[in-house]
Amino acid sequence: MKEYYFYLDSTPTHSYMKFLYKYPQRAFPYGQLVEGNRRGRSEPELELIDTGVFDEDRYFDVVVEYAKATPEDILIRITAQNRGPEVAELAILPTVWFRNTWSWIPGATSPVMMKEAAGEGTTIRIEEGKYGKRWLVCEGAPELLFTENESNNQKLFGVPNRTPYVKDGINNYVVKGQVGAVNPRLTGTKAAAFYRMGLEAGASATFRLRLTDQGGDSRVSETGRVSNSPVRKGLGTAAGVTGSDLPESILGTSFDQILAQRIVEADEFYSRRRPKNLSKDAQAVQRQAFAGLLWSKQFYHYDVSAWLLGDPAGPRPQSSRARGRNKEWGHLYNADIVSMPDKWEYPWYAAWDLAFHCIPLSQIDPDFAKEQLTLLLREWYMHPNGQLPAYEWAFGHVNPPVHAWACWRVYKIEKRIRGVADRAFLEHAFHKLLLNFTWWVNRKDIEGMNVFQGGFLGLDNIGVFDRSEPLPTGGHMEQSDGTSWMGMYCLNMLAIALELARENAAYAGVASKFLEHFVFISHAMNNLGGEGISLWNEQDGFYYDVLHLPDGEHFPLRVRSMVGLIPLFAVETLEPDIVDRLPGFKRRMQWFIDNKPELREHICEVETAKGTRRLLSIVNAVRLPKVLRYMLDESEFLSEHGIRALSRVHRDCPFTLEVKGTTYRVDYEPAESSTGLFGGNSNWRGPIWFPVNFLLIESLQKFHYFFGEKLRVEFPTGSGRQKTLWDVSADISRRLSRIFLRDGAGRRAVFGENEKFQKDEHWRDYLPFYEYFHGDTGRGVGASHQTGWTGLVAKLIEQSGE
Repeated sequence: MKEYYFYLDSTPTHSYMKFLYKYPQRAFPYGQLVEGNRRGRSEPELELIDTGVFDEDRYFDVVVEYAKATPEDILIRITAQNRGPEVAELAILPTVWFRNTWSWIPGATSPVMMKEAAGEGTTIRIEEGKYGKRWLVCEGAPELLFTENESNNQKLFGVPNRTPYVKDGINNYVVKGQVGAVNPRLTGTKAAAFYRMGLEAGASATFRLRLTDQGGDSRVSETGRVSNSPVRKGLGTAAGVTGSDLPESILGTSFDQILAQRIVEADEFYSRRRPKNLSKDAQAVQRQAFAGLLWSKQFYHYDVSAWLLGDPAGPRPQSSRARGRNKEWGHLYNADIVSMPDKWEYPWYAAWDLAFHCIPLSQIDPDFAKEQLTLLLREWYMHPNGQLPAYEWAFGHVNPPVHAWACWRVYKIEKRIRGVADRAFLEHAFHKLLLNFTWWVNRKDIEGMNVFQGGFLGLDNIGVFDRSEPLPTGGHMEQSDGTSWMGMYCLNMLAIALELARENAAYAGVASKFLEHFVFISHAMNNLGGEGISLWNEQDGFYYDVLHLPDGEHFPLRVRSMVGLIPLFAVETLEPDIVDRLPGFKRRMQWFIDNKPELREHICEVETAKGTRRLLSIVNAVRLPKVLRYMLDESEFLSEHGIRALSRVHRDCPFTLEVKGTTYRVDYEPAESSTGLFGGNSNWRGPIWFPVNFLLIESLQKFHYFFGEKLRVEFPTGSGRQKTLWDVSADISRRLSRIFLRDGAGRRAVFGENEKFQKDEHWRDYLPFYEYFHGDTGRGVGASHQTGWTGLVAKLIEQSGE
């Protein structure tokens, strides 16, 4: 996405929303961007600002605000300001349209829009059979343009249009001057209010609109509450609104009062939810992070069965579609509001992205967070075999199993915020998660050895090979990350089962099952199939994938990457109060400790005033300092801005492997990917990613909870300074936050060397929440508006401050 837009504010109910778009005054440089990005992978992407289109500040700042008088009465204010040095022309087209269903549903009738017939006003009447009437009331006297929201089949396919007025008719009227492109009868299923003006240098213009259901005798009061009273004290009359079906003064005094009131309410809402003593800069970062998450909700409709068969009213698709992507997902029917990574650049959900979205969302709207997690577990999303859908282009791809973790975290966050635990949500999720867990056990442990392949697992190019495809070597790979994710999954399910067992002892038996799974997985990582093969490399003190060749040979792929840190995620503490209340579970656990001595290293015990506290972890107390030695080394994983996905040691010592005459290589690449592996779109060979950093921080906190002051590590490695794991977790958290916060020189790492963003007063406080970040500088890389999981910074600021 090569445009600059910023989500500045939103409340969870969307009672107030604010958005900024930076609009160049000369033609958008599409050709220059395309040509410029034919450069090699060794060079950074050409961005919009690099084209010179914003030179001399020749652009407009366009701010769009929405405020609700009621859930069905929406105020809209658009403010455009010329930042350039001279007069510039601007056209603004607030547009309303019906989603087109009539073209592909046999017998469907289309709704209609028309100019309000009662007078000469600038009002668009909107009528739909099921939902009734609405009005879009437009301030001033813009020209109203109408067309049909129908594809231009003549342009696309060379076949006649069934209507002369098609969806690009408004564009053709405004840009190309084609008068006949819009309907002169002022009716259609898509309409726009056409404002045009010349703005002096530095000047601004404001336009007010209102999309409302308040017709007939209803009136809008000064407070924004709907009233049926005919009394209209102190309300002026908006210019051009004369129809008797509309309330008077709909754009009058009450409009500004309601908008101002919603802004005050938004400020009050967030002031109650932020930490005390937070700087204004940190408050703004946190609030924009929340805004990005809330603005990125989207209605998502995908009926795979209908897609495979083709639209009922259209031609049959090519037979190849039935053999193509998602053919195994014919049950999937999505028609919901869903949290997107970014609704412009990535307008589809991604299962593991969404799980991370729900953590910061639960800080401000636990109900929506729970609804989202529940949604992915519903039968019209989850495959009948228990797999969760990954994302639109390949639902069958495998994302890390973080859904149980997200459900558990959201449950605890809501309990902390509201003082009440939603056990019904947790119990409902647990039963559905059992199906997903079973799918993992049955499908991803090929040899039944409690070691999991997983494949791609969301980490794109982190491996030596494309892990979503058959290996060029033949054979298979035992994945440290796949197995560790499952260890984490076991412990998440164990924690949930024990929580539910507080009120229903029947869950104690299920908890024992997950305990058993965990100890076998932990042991398998160190002794695959009883053959002495280990994912732990004692020589290096690190975890690696193990490659199995068809002839039986096997060896570790000694790449120091996030794959070897993910074992840290599998850690959980068992409190004595719950264990002592479940004698059956306690006996089963003790049996493992007594009869499986090789498993004892993954269960630590410490006596407390309340009884025996136990720690379950894949990385035991002996190996933990060894793994952390690498993770906290600034020449390896530790960056000024978080934990890198690949050790910096591979900058000078790349990993190479030759297979059948082809050399496979893994280098440290702190920013954009230099290879086309897995599409070459995102890079896990050096940059900083918020989701895995967030899980590392949580794991350090859990280890500290158990070991406390007794366990200190050198931080950074080689510094001679000893710190507790809690202090280390807080430091890493603040390093991540500093990507967005101003430093002592007033610069933000996220902007890199972009001086326009760093210094210009009209740019420096507007934040793009990138997909990932440069491993050395913290510069934003990848998708520039993927607020989704990078929105985790809002949670980090809450728990660790600045």
